[in-house]
Order: sequence, then C-alpha cells, then structure tokens
Amino acid sequence: MEFSYFFLFYLAPLLILASGIRSLKTRQKNLPPGSSGLPFIGETIQFRHQEKFVLDRMKKYSPDIFKTRILGDEVAVICGPNGHKFIFSNENKLFTPIIPYSMQKILLSNSPRTKIKEEIKMVKTLPGFLKTEDLAKCIGIMDSINQQQMRTFCEGQDEVKAFLLAKSLTLNIACRLFMGTEDPGLVARTITRLDDVRVGMFSAPLNFPGTNFRKACKAAAALHEELLRIISEKKAAMARGARTTLDLLSHFISATDESGQRMSEVETADKLVGFLVVGYGTVATVMTLFMKYVGERPDVYNQVLKEQQEISACKKPEELLNRDDIQKMKYSWNVLCEVMRVKPAIQGTIIREVMTDFTYAGYTVPKGWKVYWNVNSTNKNPEYFPDPEKFDPSRHSETSNLPLFTFVPFGGGPRMCPGKEYARLVMLTFVHNLVKRFRWDMVIPNERILGETMPFPEQGLPVRLYHH
Repeated sequence: MEFSYFFLFYLAPLLILASGIRSLKTRQKNLPPGSSGLPFIGETIQFRHQEKFVLDRMKKYSPDIFKTRILGDEVAVICGPNGHKFIFSNENKLFTPIIPYSMQKILLSNSPRTKIKEEIKMVKTLPGFLKTEDLAKCIGIMDSINQQQMRTFCEGQDEVKAFLLAKSLTLNIACRLFMGTEDPGLVARTITRLDDVRVGMFSAPLNFPGTNFRKACKAAAALHEELLRIISEKKAAMARGARTTLDLLSHFISATDESGQRMSEVETADKLVGFLVVGYGTVATVMTLFMKYVGERPDVYNQVLKEQQEISACKKPEELLNRDDIQKMKYSWNVLCEVMRVKPAIQGTIIREVMTDFTYAGYTVPKGWKVYWNVNSTNKNPEYFPDPEKFDPSRHSETSNLPLFTFVPFGGGPRMCPGKEYARLVMLTFVHNLVKRFRWDMVIPNERILGETMPFPEQGLPVRLYHH
C-alpha cells in the first residue's frame, strides 16, 4: 500500500519527465539487456523479492549484466565473481558511493546532502578500534557478556525465542564496545528503536502516520537524543580524567581529522547510529539463522560441538576465550559462512552511481545510472554451489577452491564492511557459549523466514533447549 500510494500520487509526473529525458540521452548506446518495467514504477515491486529477481533475469537476459529501473532510477545489475571484482576494483574510479534517500533521512540527523560523501569517507579515517589487533583485546569481554546473557535468558528455561536472545546478546555487546555502557534499560529501549529503524530503512519514504518510514524516523530521533546524552556524559568524564574503557565512542571523541578538528556531538551520534544498526541487525540475523539451520542438522551440530569441546578442554575453569581459541574454530566459521550463503542478512544494495560511461561484458552503462551489487548472483548459482539450497558447510573448507570473489558476504575493495572482524568474533563467541551448554530443536518446524532485504523468523524462532 505504501509503495502504490507514493508512486501514483507523488512520483508519477516526475518519473515520466525523467524517463523521457533519459531515453533521449541513451538511445544510441549499446545498453545492457533488460526491461524498464511498468510506467512510473519500473520493476520496483518485483525487486522486493531480490533473490528471484536477480536469478530470473540472469537466465533471461545475461549472466553478466542486465538493466532494470528501480524507484525511478536506471540500474545496471552486474553479476557473478567477475562482476563483483569489477565493482570492487573500480570504486572511486567509475563509481561514486551514494546513500539511499530513506537511509539519509533516517540515519543522518539533519545532515545536508553535501555531507554524504564525508559520512562515507569516515570509514577510511576510522580509529583502530575495529582493526583485528585491537578487537582481539575485546574477545574476553564478548565471552563474558555471552555467559551472562546465557544465564539470563536460558538457565531454568526449556524454551526460548532465538531471535530475541540473539538481538539482546548482540546489542549488549554493541552497547559495551561501542559506547562503554552496560545499562540494561538502554539495551531494552534501543532494541525496540533499532527494530523500527531496520524496517524503515528499506521502505518507501512516506512520512505519514502509520508508515514504516515515519516510525523509523521517530525511532532514530529518539535514539539520537539518547546517544547525545551518553556522548555528553562520556566527554565530561574524559575531561575530568576518568579512566576510559575500550570502546568506539572514546575513540570518536579523541579522534581528529587532518586539520586537527574533532567531530561534533551530532556527527558522533550519526556515526554511532550507523554502527549500531549494522552491528546489531545483521549479526543477530546470522546468529538466529545459525540456530535454525544447525538445529535442523544434528550431524552439523555434532561437529560444531566436538570442535568447541576440544577448545574448552584446553582451558582452565573460568578462563575466557582468546584469539588463539577463535583461530581454532574453523568448522564453526564454515557453518556460519554457509548460513550467510543460504540466507544472507543483506542481499545487496544500490549504493553506487556511475561517474562516467563505461563498458562491461560488451555493453555500455551510461553516466548517472546506478549500479546494484547482489550476492545471490553467486550464492545461489549452481555453477559455483551445486544444489544451492542444500546446507553444506564443506563448501567453505580450505580445500573447496572457490573462485575468487564468489563468496563475498562482507563486500570487498575499499568499501568492504569495516565491521567484518567484529562480526566474526561476536558470532563465534556466541556459537561457543551456545553449543557447549545446549542442543536444541525447533518448536515450529519449517517456520517461515520473512523479509527479503533483511530476513527474520515469522514467530521469532522459538526453540526447545536440552541442557548438557
């Protein structure tokens, strides 16, 4: 309903005009094969089912590249391992990064469009907090929070909702490591707000009561207000000489740019919201789906359990996990990779605009078009993953010999997700603490997984716990 109302009454006249201008400019060019879809809306409705959308058009038009029209934009979808490599290798050469309008309005508090590139370049100047060496110091903290959360949610319980457990755990870790706080009230309030933000980021920007976009804007505003309070308190404490904890906020407050300027509190809050959204939603989704797929496969569970028990057997009582322990979790990581292949937490995004005409696979993509990156052109392609719907962790073993750029759940090149190592550590410490305490099975067999852009279980994935 939100999409239909918005397109018919607000975008239609603009799209007609824009479409006519674009067609005149590109008529003589050898454009990629594909369809512009319906008048006004293009193929926006079909695009919401991204996996089917991409695979069907690869078969119909080209396995390398096809065109479509989404939300009024001409879009080139570049596919396959070679396509991934081409996109990642040409950042800031052929493409310039963009932030979709809905995300701008929700995540950037009153930031003008002229600041968007600065927001994106933030990753390049990010302090070392998210580097592998510094994150290794956080593994014990992650392990300790996992233990506390397992006691809170699972001790004495025969049944829990896996999605709620995963969300609470990831947000407790994020609040501690991003903001240096362990306030349970903040965690509870932030879960609700981030859930609204997560849904609204991928909705039509309809700022009317009752729409997902309006709810997301209100939730983000409340989250910004809370973060500004936390930032102000942290700055005051640091000015008094209080001992700082190992957290991202302390790095942001201390960091300076090339001219020696520090970030404003509003800019710091914007960045924290972005990290919270990514560090909470995607990681919690993978952890939840781990419980689904492994709960359905006792053989996989037994191998994960064996690996984690061997790690526990080498440690003293109460000794926390460390970097060497994480390095031993090779099979567990293969399982998590297979979860991300079968049901990726984020399937892809239109986050690049073409800076100059270029040719790919014999077709010309004009300046001003958007480029869409999607993992399903390889993740669900039987050429690379035979029987692609089968859950098989061995696909990711060291001997699998997958072509480069075939499995890229965190992207690649200059725009690779800066939180890749953080996500890996959070997920592996979760797996360790979960399987060494419990086995489980599904309360609702074959529970539906909803949400094409960011998947979630329809009923929260309730599971029965069997304590070791």
